[in-house]
Amino acid sequence: MKAYMKVSLAALAIGAGVWIGAVYNDTAKGAGTIQPGTADDPVVTKSYVDQQIQKALGGGSAGTGSGASTGNNGSAGTGSTGGTSTDSGLPPLVSGAADAVEIVTVKPGQQLLGKSGAEFIVRSGKAVIVSEGTNGVADLTDGVDLTNGQAAPTNHLLSFPKDGRGITVLDGNKYSLTVMVRGGYTLK
Repeated sequence: MKAYMKVSLAALAIGAGVWIGAVYNDTAKGAGTIQPGTADDPVVTKSYVDQQIQKALGGGSAGTGSGASTGNNGSAGTGSTGGTSTDSGLPPLVSGAADAVEIVTVKPGQQLLGKSGAEFIVRSGKAVIVSEGTNGVADLTDGVDLTNGQAAPTNHLLSFPKDGRGITVLDGNKYSLTVMVRGGYTLK
């Protein structure tokens, strides 16, 4: 094919495209005819949607973000959520919003016990597994079962299938553990 033919066909294709575009330059029916923010198309905020969801779920018009008693995964709600307990006369701390990740510091002599389904990642420090019986904690990173007294590796995802299993600081270690926790836990 000669060069002048290629140029002629390209010009013809561009011209046809422009002509088709000009002929069919109609707005689709209903598109762009409703102005945003009017009664036909109201602007809705997130807080309004959250309120309507609460009403639909039977929660009334409760405000969002209060979190007073949510996230305990069925626990009795003893103690505060989050922090650490320094007085031995206080009840153990219980926490565990299901979707929230909390950073927990475990001091030597304390135990961090997970509720059923909890997940821990030891970020710093030397931790060992605390478990009653022969079964232990699932190390999902390596795909192994860690039993009572075994070292809990750092930066591994640990899954707690039952209540009462957890981690503690290695005996003789004077440094605290820093642990990322998702799910319910008790700090004793």
